[in-house]
Amino acid sequence: MTTLNDYRDERLRKLGQIRELGINPYPAKSHRNTKIATILDHFTEKDGQDVCIAGRIVAIRAFGKIAFVKLRDYTGEVQIFMEKSDVVAPGMFGVKQLKLLDTGDFIEATGKVGKSSTGEISVFTNEVRLLTKSLRPLPGYDGLTNKEERYRRRYVDMNVNPEVRERLVRRSKFWQATRDFMNSHGFIEINTPVLETTTGGADANPFVTHMDALDSDYYLRISQELPLKRLLGGGFEKVYDIGPRFRNEGVDDEHLPEHIAFESYAAYEDYEDGMRLYEEMIKYVAKETWGTLKFNVGGFEVDLDQDWPRIKYADLLRDKFDVDVFNPDREKMLSILRGNGVRVDPSVSDGRLLDNLWKLIRKTSAGPYWLVEEPLSLSPLAKVSDENPLVTQRFHPIIAGTEMGNGYSELNDPLDQLARFEEQQAMRDSGDDEAQMLDMDFVEMLEYGMPPACGWGNSERNFWLLEGVSGREAVPFPIIKKRNEE
Repeated sequence: MTTLNDYRDERLRKLGQIRELGINPYPAKSHRNTKIATILDHFTEKDGQDVCIAGRIVAIRAFGKIAFVKLRDYTGEVQIFMEKSDVVAPGMFGVKQLKLLDTGDFIEATGKVGKSSTGEISVFTNEVRLLTKSLRPLPGYDGLTNKEERYRRRYVDMNVNPEVRERLVRRSKFWQATRDFMNSHGFIEINTPVLETTTGGADANPFVTHMDALDSDYYLRISQELPLKRLLGGGFEKVYDIGPRFRNEGVDDEHLPEHIAFESYAAYEDYEDGMRLYEEMIKYVAKETWGTLKFNVGGFEVDLDQDWPRIKYADLLRDKFDVDVFNPDREKMLSILRGNGVRVDPSVSDGRLLDNLWKLIRKTSAGPYWLVEEPLSLSPLAKVSDENPLVTQRFHPIIAGTEMGNGYSELNDPLDQLARFEEQQAMRDSGDDEAQMLDMDFVEMLEYGMPPACGWGNSERNFWLLEGVSGREAVPFPIIKKRNEE
């Protein structure tokens, strides 16, 4: 049986022959002037014209004095029709020399556009130029099905499974549409630090790293929130950041330790303004990315094209589990969670128990709707409701069993913020690694003054959800455990 090493050895032999001919198998310059899609889409205009195309060899078929090479670039595939010639330019490969080329090699072909005798659009030439000699053969379309191998060699996966590459194009459109929407509404994109001396803005366990130059430990940010709000204190009114954040947590369909996130803040606006703006944004981004507002996600039929209702957090837990979120019965909550197969440490806070109950409800919710008025204990950075001091002006869009964002009227009372930070720090000191840290510099900024504002954040999990794939399927190079090489 022929092994990968056998194929590689044969290609190394060919590489040696190519070098002996005085040909550089890895030249720096290509002379391509036409993409394949341009030929296919505008054949009438291109028919009979000279073009130079380049791409990867998909297939080679040689029949004596003629040969057919299927070439693929990013935009499409086209046939190169070659006829044997007694004269081949130096450094070029004619029909006779094609035996030195393999599928997977990158080549360049200059010739006339036309159609073959069978009517196939082709580029007619007597010779091609090698741009890159590949040493490993790509597997066939059915030869790369193991998920782990696909993730380890994503560059192979993208060649064998073109839909992976197309998904990444939509991912790019998703974030471009987000930028376009925010820019059109007067927001300014400002990138904030990834390394922080104190991290916060979310309930998450951070990664820790060490900076040799300062001999100090730093955290990889878990959120862009606090730096962006410092910008509001510095005089900006509408800001946002799109970039990576890092959370030292498990890997599953909805969570990746490293992922792209978006956060924005608007001065002189509150959560009512935010719900109107971000409902419009989610619809705009979905339409620009997928061309529709109707989705089938995980068995949920979701129609974003409507006015989304608002449902109170306390009402949901009361109606579903008969739990009073303002005076919760711990034993009752623990019993409900255990009865639903949720393993939880009985010593965790009431807030964590409530959050786990809410997640049971969320998983069955098709949406879209806005979850509002989350309890104060679960929202350390949100303003208290004017009508009910036990709840906050916080809002989540619930779509297809998940929270597709998080927003609230931002807390800007420095004394209130300090008290909430101290409560969170006490939880952290007692062993809750996801509780937020006490950030005195942020409190100091608030003492100088920050205007009332609405904040919002969502991650690329929104893309994963509406695309209908897991997080690792939706990113270019998913995190995977390093394999020990012997």
